[in-house]
Parts: sequence; C-alpha cells; structure tokens
Amino acid sequence: MNWFEALILGLIQGLTEYLPVSSSGHLTIGSYLFGINGEENLTFTVLVHVATVFSTLVILWSEIDWIFRGLFKFRMNDETKYALNIVISMIPIGIVGVFFKDKVEDIFGSGLLIVGCMLLVTAFLLTYSYYAKPRQKDNIGWRDALVIGIAQACAVMPGLSRSGSTIATGIILGNKKEKLAQFSFLMVIPPILGEALLDVLKAMKGEAAFGGIDTFPLAVGFVAAFVSGCVACKWMINIVKRGKLVYFGIYCAIVGAVTVAFSML
Repeated sequence: MNWFEALILGLIQGLTEYLPVSSSGHLTIGSYLFGINGEENLTFTVLVHVATVFSTLVILWSEIDWIFRGLFKFRMNDETKYALNIVISMIPIGIVGVFFKDKVEDIFGSGLLIVGCMLLVTAFLLTYSYYAKPRQKDNIGWRDALVIGIAQACAVMPGLSRSGSTIATGIILGNKKEKLAQFSFLMVIPPILGEALLDVLKAMKGEAAFGGIDTFPLAVGFVAAFVSGCVACKWMINIVKRGKLVYFGIYCAIVGAVTVAFSML
C-alpha cells in the first residue's frame, strides 16, 4: 500500500464510518480495486477505525464530558441512565465478538457479493425508516438500546452499515432523530477500541498477521480518516435531524446493485 492508496482509503473510512453507507463495505471494495492483501488490510483497518474513534471523541466531547461528570456523582441520574443504555447496547456485539468472531471473519473474506447484498439491505432499512411514522419517544429506553445494539451486532456483516442500521432501527422504534445519531456514535467507541486491542494482542501472540505497510502510508491513512471522520460525524448529526436518510438509501441501492453485478462477471 502506498501513501496515495492510504489517503484514499483513509478518507473513505472516515466518511463512511458515520455516513450510513457502510465503511466495511467501502473499504472492501476499495481494497479490492487497489489489490491490497489481507495482512496489509488488517493493519490498516485497525488503525483507521481507531482514528475514527478519536474523531468521535473530538466532535462529541461535550456529551462525553457530560456523561462522565454525571457518573462521578455516584448516584442515579440522567447521565448514569444514558451510560447504562450504552452498556446495554454493547451486549449483543460483545456476544458476537466473543463467540462468533471466527465466523464473522470468514464472512468478511467472502468477497464482493456479500458486500453488495448487504448494501441492498442497508438501502432497504434506510428507505423504510424514512417512510415509517412511529410515535415519538422522549428518551431512548433500555429495551430500545438493546434492540439498537442487536442492529449494531448484525452490522458486522460487510456492507451492512453500522450507523445506518442503528439509526434506522432507532427511528423505526420511535426514538427522536436528534438523539439517535449521538447515541449511535457513542455506543460504538468501546467495541471498536476493544476490537483493536484484541487484534493487537493476537498479533503480539503470533495469532494474527500485522505489518506489510510502511509507517508513512499508515500515518497518512490515520490522519485522513481522523479529519474526514470529524467532518462526517458533525455532518451526519445534522443530516439525521433533518431526516434525509432516504438519499443514502438510494446511493446504497445503486452501489449495491453494481457491486453484485460486478461480482458475478
């Protein structure tokens, strides 16, 4: 991987992590087009995912600070309830990571066909949520947090957008749009950091292959993912408030159809 490929893939990761079009699916397509092998892809993917976590911390720092200030009051309050809902939302992805990680990794290596199909599923979810008119709830409850967490666990499938799945699911459940993007972006921080840590530990034990990329391309990819992630995170929050997800559904339908067709050639 050279610095230009790292730049393009870093920009793709940063933008698509927050926009509801599937970062994993776009990285898979991009890596295929650039001819990047599995070892390089694993190293790069871990790094740019950490970069997008950092962008979340920057853009949503006031909300994170609000949560921690409430937690350190050591009593049940709105902040504590919010933090508990984030923990509840992490349970499904934790189960998948512990018990089904190998099967998920096999799916990630299954090529463009699965990516295209899951992009079409993403398109359906986004379109359905746009036309759904559920009764609006004031707050995200623990049951909704669990269901949104299940949507996040399903989104380990390459091509199934994590932000698209979680936000669309929350809208269908009747949660207010202005609160969903923030919750969706905050709930992914611990799983991504945990996954990155596990991958690093596996590499240190010799169970996974890391390396194959020079330091400069990695740095370029990290910075590109961080900067584009900051832009996309802030942009996406405003998009969700305006309820314009259907346009991303159209985009996913087009890219998914083209990817499926290309994979069958």
